[in-house]
Amino acid sequence: MITCYLKYVVDPWKLDAFEAYAKAWIPVVNRMGGSHHGYFLPHEGASNIAYALFSFPSLAAYEDYRKRLAVDPECQAILAEEKQARSIVSYERSFMRPVFG
Repeated sequence: MITCYLKYVVDPWKLDAFEAYAKAWIPVVNRMGGSHHGYFLPHEGASNIAYALFSFPSLAAYEDYRKRLAVDPECQAILAEEKQARSIVSYERSFMRPVFG
């Protein structure tokens, strides 16, 4: 299993738009074979940092997801909406493997 960890810098004045973006992606990732663990938006502390975590069975499965999202109409619509909203300033993507007891 591989978990994608995303750290977003978001526009704090556009958190509603970012939350709509986040809610749209969760079912897409799940539909495409991943397990979305949720988005985590600012509450206390920094007002412009958000996180997301989702897992795929393997890096190959994640890479297949990336190829499919590039041509998926729903994914493209979500990305187009964010391009208009501009709630995301930047993001970092890392991959981790979980360790269970």
